[in-house]
Amino acid sequence: MHSKFIFVLVLLLLAPLTNADQTVISKADPVLEERVMALSEHLRCLVCQNQTIADSNAELAVDLKNQVRDKLRQGESEQEILDYMVKRYGEFVLFKPLVKSTTWLLWFGPLLLLVLGLGVLIINLRQRRKLMQQAPALSAEEHVRAASILSGKRGEEHS
Repeated sequence: MHSKFIFVLVLLLLAPLTNADQTVISKADPVLEERVMALSEHLRCLVCQNQTIADSNAELAVDLKNQVRDKLRQGESEQEILDYMVKRYGEFVLFKPLVKSTTWLLWFGPLLLLVLGLGVLIINLRQRRKLMQQAPALSAEEHVRAASILSGKRGEEHS
Protein backbone atom coordinates (compact mmCIF):
# COMPACT_ATOMS: atom_id res chain seq x y z
CA MET A 1 0.00 0.00 0.00
CA HIS A 2 2.80 2.38 0.91
CA SER A 3 4.68 1.70 -2.38
CA LYS A 4 1.56 2.48 -4.44
CA PHE A 5 1.28 5.86 -2.75
CA ILE A 6 4.92 6.68 -3.54
CA PHE A 7 4.47 5.53 -7.16
CA VAL A 8 1.40 7.75 -7.65
CA LEU A 9 3.21 10.67 -5.98
CA VAL A 10 6.21 10.27 -8.30
CA LEU A 11 3.91 10.13 -11.34
CA LEU A 12 2.16 13.31 -10.24
CA LEU A 13 5.49 15.08 -9.73
CA LEU A 14 6.77 13.99 -13.14
CA ALA A 15 3.57 14.85 -15.04
CA PRO A 16 4.55 18.50 -15.67
CA LEU A 17 7.78 17.31 -17.30
CA THR A 18 5.95 15.40 -20.03
CA ASN A 19 5.38 18.63 -21.97
CA ALA A 20 8.77 20.12 -21.10
CA ASP A 21 9.97 19.91 -24.69
CA GLN A 22 7.18 22.12 -25.98
CA THR A 23 7.88 25.69 -27.00
CA VAL A 24 6.73 28.32 -24.58
CA ILE A 25 4.24 30.30 -26.62
CA SER A 26 3.45 33.79 -25.50
CA LYS A 27 -0.28 34.33 -26.01
CA ALA A 28 0.20 37.94 -24.94
CA ASP A 29 2.27 38.84 -28.02
CA PRO A 30 0.99 37.22 -31.24
CA VAL A 31 3.17 39.59 -33.32
CA LEU A 32 6.29 38.26 -31.59
CA GLU A 33 5.16 34.67 -32.21
CA GLU A 34 4.57 35.44 -35.87
CA ARG A 35 8.11 36.87 -36.13
CA VAL A 36 9.54 33.83 -34.30
CA MET A 37 7.82 31.43 -36.70
CA ALA A 38 8.83 33.47 -39.77
CA LEU A 39 12.48 33.49 -38.67
CA SER A 40 12.30 29.82 -37.67
CA GLU A 41 11.42 28.98 -41.29
CA HIS A 42 14.96 30.09 -42.25
CA LEU A 43 16.76 27.85 -39.72
CA ARG A 44 17.41 24.13 -40.18
CA CYS A 45 16.75 21.65 -37.41
CA LEU A 46 20.19 20.27 -36.68
CA VAL A 47 18.66 17.00 -35.46
CA CYS A 48 16.17 16.36 -38.28
CA GLN A 49 18.22 18.15 -40.98
CA ASN A 50 15.41 18.07 -43.53
CA GLN A 51 13.04 20.30 -41.57
CA THR A 52 13.06 23.86 -40.36
CA ILE A 53 13.00 24.46 -36.63
CA ALA A 54 9.48 25.82 -37.15
CA ASP A 55 8.36 22.37 -38.36
CA SER A 56 10.36 20.27 -35.90
CA ASN A 57 9.49 19.18 -32.38
CA ALA A 58 13.02 17.98 -31.59
CA GLU A 59 14.40 19.25 -28.30
CA LEU A 60 17.15 21.26 -29.98
CA ALA A 61 14.67 22.86 -32.38
CA VAL A 62 12.48 23.92 -29.46
CA ASP A 63 15.56 25.38 -27.73
CA LEU A 64 16.52 27.27 -30.87
CA LYS A 65 13.00 28.69 -31.23
CA ASN A 66 13.17 29.82 -27.61
CA GLN A 67 16.55 31.47 -28.29
CA VAL A 68 15.08 33.24 -31.32
CA ARG A 69 12.14 34.41 -29.19
CA ASP A 70 14.44 35.69 -26.41
CA LYS A 71 16.68 37.54 -28.87
CA LEU A 72 13.67 39.16 -30.56
CA ARG A 73 12.41 40.26 -27.13
CA GLN A 74 15.84 41.79 -26.47
CA GLY A 75 15.40 43.88 -29.60
CA GLU A 76 17.84 42.11 -31.92
CA SER A 77 17.07 42.27 -35.63
CA GLU A 78 16.30 39.16 -37.64
CA GLN A 79 19.63 39.48 -39.48
CA GLU A 80 21.54 39.75 -36.18
CA ILE A 81 19.83 36.56 -34.98
CA LEU A 82 20.64 34.72 -38.23
CA ASP A 83 24.26 35.91 -38.00
CA TYR A 84 24.44 34.68 -34.39
CA MET A 85 23.06 31.27 -35.34
CA VAL A 86 25.51 30.95 -38.26
CA LYS A 87 28.41 31.99 -36.02
CA ARG A 88 27.40 29.46 -33.38
CA TYR A 89 26.30 26.49 -35.53
CA GLY A 90 27.85 27.15 -38.94
CA GLU A 91 26.16 27.86 -42.26
CA PHE A 92 24.50 24.45 -42.14
CA VAL A 93 21.93 25.95 -39.75
CA LEU A 94 20.54 28.04 -42.62
CA PHE A 95 17.73 26.14 -44.34
CA LYS A 96 18.52 27.91 -47.62
CA PRO A 97 22.30 28.37 -47.82
CA LEU A 98 23.73 31.62 -49.13
CA VAL A 99 24.73 31.80 -52.79
CA LYS A 100 28.50 32.11 -52.82
CA SER A 101 31.47 30.36 -54.41
CA THR A 102 31.44 27.47 -51.93
CA THR A 103 27.74 26.74 -52.54
CA TRP A 104 27.55 27.27 -56.31
CA LEU A 105 27.45 23.54 -56.97
CA LEU A 106 24.59 23.16 -54.49
CA TRP A 107 22.57 25.94 -56.13
CA PHE A 108 23.45 25.43 -59.79
CA GLY A 109 24.36 21.71 -59.86
CA PRO A 110 20.82 20.52 -60.69
CA LEU A 111 20.59 23.01 -63.57
CA LEU A 112 24.01 21.90 -64.81
CA LEU A 113 22.91 18.24 -64.72
CA LEU A 114 19.73 19.13 -66.64
CA VAL A 115 21.71 20.93 -69.35
CA LEU A 116 24.20 18.05 -69.59
CA GLY A 117 21.37 15.51 -69.81
CA LEU A 118 19.64 17.46 -72.57
CA GLY A 119 22.97 17.74 -74.42
CA VAL A 120 23.52 13.98 -74.27
CA LEU A 121 19.94 13.37 -75.43
CA ILE A 122 20.32 15.73 -78.42
CA ILE A 123 23.64 14.15 -79.43
CA ASN A 124 22.15 10.64 -79.23
CA LEU A 125 19.09 11.64 -81.27
CA ARG A 126 21.27 13.21 -83.98
CA GLN A 127 23.48 10.11 -84.15
CA ARG A 128 20.42 7.88 -84.39
CA ARG A 129 18.96 10.02 -87.19
CA LYS A 130 22.30 9.88 -89.06
CA LEU A 131 22.42 6.07 -88.71
CA MET A 132 18.84 5.78 -89.97
CA GLN A 133 19.67 7.92 -93.01
CA GLN A 134 22.74 5.79 -93.74
CA ALA A 135 20.82 2.50 -93.50
CA PRO A 136 20.50 0.76 -96.88
CA ALA A 137 17.08 0.98 -98.53
CA LEU A 138 15.05 -2.20 -99.06
CA SER A 139 14.63 -3.56 -102.53
CA ALA A 140 11.14 -4.05 -103.99
CA GLU A 141 11.42 -7.79 -103.37
CA GLU A 142 12.37 -7.20 -99.72
CA HIS A 143 9.38 -4.86 -99.30
CA VAL A 144 6.98 -7.52 -100.63
CA ARG A 145 8.51 -10.17 -98.39
CA ALA A 146 8.35 -7.90 -95.29
CA ALA A 147 4.72 -7.01 -96.04
CA SER A 148 3.76 -10.66 -96.36
CA ILE A 149 5.52 -11.54 -93.11
CA LEU A 150 3.78 -8.67 -91.31
CA SER A 151 0.37 -9.61 -92.70
CA GLY A 152 0.86 -13.19 -91.58
CA LYS A 153 0.91 -14.65 -95.10
CA ARG A 154 3.95 -16.63 -96.08
CA GLY A 155 4.88 -15.64 -99.55
CA GLU A 156 7.06 -17.64 -101.79
CA GLU A 157 10.61 -17.59 -100.65
CA HIS A 158 13.22 -16.89 -103.20
CA SER A 159 16.55 -18.52 -103.08
